[in-house]
Amino acid sequence: MTEMKYKRNFCIVAHIDHGKSTLSDRLIQKAQIIDERKMVNQILDNMDIERERGITIKSQAVTIPYHAKDGHDYELNFVDTPGHVDFSYEVSRAIASCEGALLLIDATQGVESQTVSNMYMALEQDLTIVPVINKIDLASADIESCKVQIDKELGLDVDDTMCVSAKTGEGIEDLLEAIVTKFPSPKGDPNGKPAALIFDCHYDPYRGVIVHVRIMEGRFKTGDQIKMMSTGREYKVEQAGIFKINYEETGVLEAGDVGYIISGLKTVSDVQVGDTITSVANPVDEPLAGFKEVKPVVYSSIYPMDSNDYEELKDSMEKLKLNDASLIYEKDNSLALGNGFRCGFLGLLHLEIIQERLERDFDQAVIFTAPSVRYKLHLTSGEDMFIDNPSEYPQGRIRDAEEPYIKASIITPAEYLGSIMSLCTEKRGAQTNMQYLDTKRVELTYEMPLAEVLFDFYDKLKSYSRGYASFDYEVIGYRPTDLVKVDILLNGKMVDALSLLTFKANAAERARKVCGRLKDEISRQQFKIAIQGAIGGQVIARETVNPVRKDVLAKCYGGDITRKRKLLEKQKEGKKRMKMVGDVELPQSAFLAVLKEKEE
Repeated sequence: MTEMKYKRNFCIVAHIDHGKSTLSDRLIQKAQIIDERKMVNQILDNMDIERERGITIKSQAVTIPYHAKDGHDYELNFVDTPGHVDFSYEVSRAIASCEGALLLIDATQGVESQTVSNMYMALEQDLTIVPVINKIDLASADIESCKVQIDKELGLDVDDTMCVSAKTGEGIEDLLEAIVTKFPSPKGDPNGKPAALIFDCHYDPYRGVIVHVRIMEGRFKTGDQIKMMSTGREYKVEQAGIFKINYEETGVLEAGDVGYIISGLKTVSDVQVGDTITSVANPVDEPLAGFKEVKPVVYSSIYPMDSNDYEELKDSMEKLKLNDASLIYEKDNSLALGNGFRCGFLGLLHLEIIQERLERDFDQAVIFTAPSVRYKLHLTSGEDMFIDNPSEYPQGRIRDAEEPYIKASIITPAEYLGSIMSLCTEKRGAQTNMQYLDTKRVELTYEMPLAEVLFDFYDKLKSYSRGYASFDYEVIGYRPTDLVKVDILLNGKMVDALSLLTFKANAAERARKVCGRLKDEISRQQFKIAIQGAIGGQVIARETVNPVRKDVLAKCYGGDITRKRKLLEKQKEGKKRMKMVGDVELPQSAFLAVLKEKEE
């Protein structure tokens, strides 16, 4: 075992696309813990979705050896983290298992909004931060202005800054030296009472639940009896080891190590991320400080395409929940779609990823309802209630409503200022601050409703600024709003799965969109179908699917006009009767078309 003073635990944090995963590749390659033939780009992104989208979703830990200039062999544990704001919960957990953080800054982009919020996250946990300027091999790299930003905006020491190119490997040797000299070694007593913090876990079909831990005190070895502090259940350690891309069994983990424990945990509900593991023989008195409870901001319901698949969907959700501690769900039921789940997500990207993982990793065919946020209602009876599901809306009993607001900070090049300001105003944002960071870049601070940001705000922001603007937000509380529930009616019958809660001024436009999409999807019948959007009893949008008509006049030629009239009247009677008994079936594709919020 390596002595504790020769161990270093650190994580790599940065804004999206500043090169975290590429830097991990270089560190792994430098350490030669994997055969050159098996080396691929972004080796730690092992999910298909991560590779396709080129983003990191799950934090991944690796242990690499390093022979330093002082002649000693060090053991470096590092975690590659996601950069997207939807996965900042992953980042906060990774940070809790480290003593240091490399804060990457793209030499061509400079400091962006997520860089700032990740830095504060690391400072809250008292981590030592080393700023690293990456991508210095690019022609458009501006290292000097980056250093000025590190000094002015982040308030970090410029002398500590390392310059590297994760792509070419330039400066990696110096960076490894800096990691050894600047980051502190872990604290803790290997002979103390054993305590380990669970910072992640995942499900393996052969070995059950694999728990990722950071050992704070004491040691755990194969054969030990361990106890989960939150549930009080006891297990036996079957295998313990460290991550070297694959699992490398060491048989023992002691204070300061980051590794994994396999202990015959079968079900998902037994493990909680943030829980403390201790030994049965010599337990600690109280659990370690865990993580803040994660608060979902976007809600949506998931239903299986075929209602017989409900049990399978339930199992899949449990396994997914293990791998993604920020997913929250409960049972739900709808008249049109049967049994399903009401889920909470950290953002729209999170929702999309969950949807893709259900379809790919678990072969589930699912339907998601339109995403909504959680509103706070004050009822006439004097009670308060929170709702995120339109079906629970207490029509007629509401005194007033409030919706969640966020504080959005946007950093953008000055030339796109006008269009971004008008976008924020259009989304009901109120500007609270605006400052020029340097001659080229401006930071805007807006307070705006979360519901407005959900749908297409991020896409529009990127397209208006040609991808240069960066966006970060935090929820700041509830503000009064004018909330209405829009019902969608088919021939006067309400379709509960398509109802939506929205701001009154936007209601007509949203209803028109839904009606228009439904009109394209519903096939024509023998009778006329009215698709309406209504608030209470007032119809605010309507589309009509015209009937298919048979030419009943074909056999009636010449003669008196009354003969034709008689036939047409007869047809009309028949259609009226058909409309009374005829029911409109909504095809599955119609639900999907409505729920995909695509901008034409």
